Amino acid sequence: MDYPALERAALRGATAELVRHAVSQLDAVASGGRALRAVRHPLGFVCLPVLRDGPRGVCVHVFGPSDPVLADRQVHAHSWELTSTVLYGELDNRRMDVTDVTDEAARPTHRVFEVHSAPFGVDELRPTRRLVRCTAGPGRPSTRGQTYALPAGEFHATVVPDGRPTATLVLGRTVPGRADLSLGPLRAPGHRVVRRMCDAAQTVRIAQAALRRIHEAHPPSV
Repeated sequence: MDYPALERAALRGATAELVRHAVSQLDAVASGGRALRAVRHPLGFVCLPVLRDGPRGVCVHVFGPSDPVLADRQVHAHSWELTSTVLYGELDNRRMDVTDVTDEAARPTHRVFEVHSAPFGVDELRPTRRLVRCTAGPGRPSTRGQTYALPAGEFHATVVPDGRPTATLVLGRTVPGRADLSLGPLRAPGHRVVRRMCDAAQTVRIAQAALRRIHEAHPPSV
């Protein structure tokens, strides 16, 4: 898999090339040719990790009506740069205006938590001393065939309208020195969340359903 080529395709908006790549990877999963397992993410989508190469990664994220889409209540910031192409459906990345405050007398709304991910699928959310005031910024909706980018460190919440089926091809590149962050209640303790691994049969069904919807959204030209 040529990550730089995919990155260049995303930057120039070569949607057809990116869709073909997603279809190729999902075909391999659906046919049993790839042994990867889908992961149910705490933010309410299913992740199929098709590439992990040091600081770079490629995933297919699948949102569905049966998934508890928590992202509209979970403001977070990545430690990595994200470039994502919508394969089908629609989502809205709402930028959040986050301002640091010095103490609770300044009426903060949230505390910043650092997210430390273990390789066995557990995320540990550790409260920091950083207090902030968070207000919703403008929405940035993206629909089928569109590509969007999110820089590392930008607080946002991803919302899928009405929980409608949606999938994205995600390219990520880790930025050194950055941490994954999440906003939580001011007095919430540290806690853990688990990324649940799907079994082989569930992964195949997820890939097959995504392929069907991609073909419906991108019918072959005649």
